[in-house]
Amino acid sequence: MSHSVSIKDLSLSFGAVKVLENLNLDIVDGEFIVLLGSSGCGKSTLLNCIAGLLEPTDGQIFIKGKNVTWEEPKDRGIGMVFQSYALYPQMSVKKNLSFGLQVAKMPKDEIEKRVQRAADILQIGPLLDRKPSALSGGQRQRVAIGRALVRDVDVFLFDEPLSNLDAKLRSELRVEIKRLHQNLKNTMIYVTHDQIEALTLADRIAIMKSGEIQQLADSNTIYNQPRNLFVAGFIGSPSMNFLHGDLVNEGGEIFFRTHDVLFSLKGYRSQETLTGGRKVVLGVRPEHIKVDEEAGIGELHEAIVDIEEPMGADNLLWLKHAGHTMSVRIGGTRRYAPGAKVRLGFDMEVASLFDAQTEERI
Repeated sequence: MSHSVSIKDLSLSFGAVKVLENLNLDIVDGEFIVLLGSSGCGKSTLLNCIAGLLEPTDGQIFIKGKNVTWEEPKDRGIGMVFQSYALYPQMSVKKNLSFGLQVAKMPKDEIEKRVQRAADILQIGPLLDRKPSALSGGQRQRVAIGRALVRDVDVFLFDEPLSNLDAKLRSELRVEIKRLHQNLKNTMIYVTHDQIEALTLADRIAIMKSGEIQQLADSNTIYNQPRNLFVAGFIGSPSMNFLHGDLVNEGGEIFFRTHDVLFSLKGYRSQETLTGGRKVVLGVRPEHIKVDEEAGIGELHEAIVDIEEPMGADNLLWLKHAGHTMSVRIGGTRRYAPGAKVRLGFDMEVASLFDAQTEERI
């Protein structure tokens, strides 16, 4: 399996502030990798190091097997799309797309061919004679993507390209970028703080915090088997429910205990490795808690409805139970009034247990 981009022991400091520290990442040819994290976690800094816009303090960057750590951005075989469209306002769309190629003294007919191909792929053919001021935000971002596309590069870098757009346009362009990747099969590295973008676009997601990668895996693994408490709380909207308690041994079986309420852990993935006397955090996603459904969920616990949030296709219930407030996702046709008593069951097969001390998954 050949690597398109390899990052070896990369570190970057601004004075005494360490932004990236001994970071390693291998990206396979044609892979769509998303760097996900909150502001200040180092994701854009990492992207800028790959692009050659920032010089690392230590470590090396390889693109297609070539060490590019000290190469100029133009010599790295990359195309970059920024959050701001950065288009030349006085130039037409066509001129914006072709300008970089003209500077590189590419033959006229080749430029024409590449511009036309990018315009066809991004459906901006009718806009070629317009100036950027006559375009909508979504159209401008398409042109910005087109400018990277005409360069015919191995690796595309996207730095939060959709965050300036409204929600509807964001979801439309998200589909366009996914389609673009399927058609081109180029390596794409995409920075975002939006977890929906990450989950829908990525082959693998690198979740970052304080300049380190917390977990690198596909969307399904990240969502259902988060490696630690940070990843579990960061992914999912609303967030995973966390119940603090301990593991106890009752009659040869291990239970989770919180506020003197016992939960059976039957069905938990690594149930056989659990031992009593350990402080833990039980994590359960809102859709993995069943309300007033008897079938196949083991024991039931009584809870009180606090707030109901109708959300169209489904409803969100906030429930009070065992000293905790929990969010539960149920079908949109089911309604509960505040104060109503309900019976809960936890689907332990898809629950997560974390060590309270190390915050690592058990």
